[in-house]
Amino acid sequence: MVTINEGYDIDYDMINVDAEWSDSEKAELTMHTIHAYPAKFPAFIASKAFEYAKNEGVEINKVADIFCGCGTVALESKIHNYDFWGCDINPVATLIAKTKSCDYITEKLEEYYGKIEKAVSSMQFGENEYKNANERLRYWFTEKSYIDLLKLYQAIELTVDDKRYRDAFECIFSAILKACSRWLTKSIKPQVDPNKKDVDVEQCFARQYKKLLKAIKELKGSDSKVEVKCQNFLTCKDLPKVDLVITSPPYVTSYEYADLHQLSSLWLNYTDDYRKLRKGSIGSIYYSNEADIDVAKLNNTAKEIVDLLMKSDCPKSKVKSVARYYLDMQDAVKRSSLMLNNDGMIFFVIGDTEYKGVKILNSKHLVETLYEEGFTDIKIGKRTISKGICVPFRDRNGKFSKDKSQKQIYHEEFIISGRYHR
Repeated sequence: MVTINEGYDIDYDMINVDAEWSDSEKAELTMHTIHAYPAKFPAFIASKAFEYAKNEGVEINKVADIFCGCGTVALESKIHNYDFWGCDINPVATLIAKTKSCDYITEKLEEYYGKIEKAVSSMQFGENEYKNANERLRYWFTEKSYIDLLKLYQAIELTVDDKRYRDAFECIFSAILKACSRWLTKSIKPQVDPNKKDVDVEQCFARQYKKLLKAIKELKGSDSKVEVKCQNFLTCKDLPKVDLVITSPPYVTSYEYADLHQLSSLWLNYTDDYRKLRKGSIGSIYYSNEADIDVAKLNNTAKEIVDLLMKSDCPKSKVKSVARYYLDMQDAVKRSSLMLNNDGMIFFVIGDTEYKGVKILNSKHLVETLYEEGFTDIKIGKRTISKGICVPFRDRNGKFSKDKSQKQIYHEEFIISGRYHR
């Protein structure tokens, strides 16, 4: 980690990759893998941040993740016996996070699974059930897959009366949806595979259930208290006091999480139109209410980037989105400072991106924001995230590719830390 002086005008490209933040010989626990999630950082980063903070003199009792995603930091906090508070605006993400960090009795889980199996076998639906289904679900699922999934979902809702356990079964139900759909395998973008064959829904669910059982059995007991909220951090009330914040904010110009989680959002009745979930998502190109954007409040780095985008052929909606993102990140840092106890520490995992030839310097903007909000001892490190990939390119479907003519993705990201003294 490199200490950044107050001028913070450094060449970020010249920061060397730190092997300690790039890879871990220790395999992740099964619980971290019970549900696929795009762009999640590896679990060892959280445990490394715990170690780093303690070596810097931080007394850790409670940890927070303000963009908690699928709950990597939540689970690692629980494993290390730290209390945890986190939030995320995405209901699918918080469902996964709650499931991963919750305590379960395996015998009770097995009892509920038996009830689900029995209910599925006796369930019947009329011939018009598929015709009357949500249009988007009919787009993604064949009639057979849809009906089989509907039986399973209804069985879960009818038989699992304990919310903790119902969340767990809904989570593993959510985890099999892409495999049971026409979604192109391994594609990170919504892309139909016209040649994809139907799979056995019950078998998929059984495998995922066994994976959850294995994950639960791997975990040791913990006395830590974990709280995960489905809320926008920027509007959250009654923020807790914590000693350490570890988070990886969404990257502007990167993933549209609402699009990627549309199957789960529709099936679990979080919405009847997944596009509604885009609203309010930080970094979304669809979140750009001109009336809410005060460009004068942007810091210098943000102003420079927005100006460059305005001079390019970048759509106005995109420019607004980038400006909105930077304003929101500035607000997020301010709110984080209010959460931290004296001498607390914050960790950000964030990468730079590019749009229309303009470098989107998220790391530099964040460092400037931390300084402006009174953080000290700001340090930065760089890690590689393209493990096992020789050339970090993606094809039009979002699959990794070695073809240099395809879109290049970022293959490095930054670890940025700061202290807050009251």
